[in-house]
Amino acid sequence: DDFGLMRRRAIYAHCIHFDDADRALMRDTGAAAAVSPTSNLFLGSGFFDYAGAERTGFAYGLASDVGGGTSLSPFRTMLAAYYVGREGQTKTGISLSPQHLWWQHTAGAAQALGLGGVVGNLQPGCEADFVVLQPRCTALLERRTASARDLDELLFAMIVLGDDRLVERTVIAAGAAS
Repeated sequence: DDFGLMRRRAIYAHCIHFDDADRALMRDTGAAAAVSPTSNLFLGSGFFDYAGAERTGFAYGLASDVGGGTSLSPFRTMLAAYYVGREGQTKTGISLSPQHLWWQHTAGAAQALGLGGVVGNLQPGCEADFVVLQPRCTALLERRTASARDLDELLFAMIVLGDDRLVERTVIAAGAAS
């Protein structure tokens, strides 16, 4: 903080060994965390405290870190975040909702980067880079999503069972890419 590095749009990786004073500093300065749960699980380096982040109100987004982790897949990242959130031995465990996980991986990450309202959602005026998902891409996913009773069940099934086959196509600047 003394060197001006703690500021809006400053992104710090992992942020797993924080206390509430550290979280408050992040919040107060506008700095944000890029949380890489697959990396932290693979390295055994610690667990991000989602409850602590929510309690103190500092910004974070989900990220992938294949240098220390195991996957660039957004589905694996969201599932790992779900596992880490539920871990209750080293911190208070919470159950992150599927909608919250998807938000943290899209609009939440954009917000953490200082790009909320520019990217990360499909609101009018935002840049339109997105993927079209096909929840019937595998027999198992088709069977599970067909019985989904609500949006949370559909989103959670895609987190747990999804992989690259779930992405039907990518749209960049509202034009389809191959």
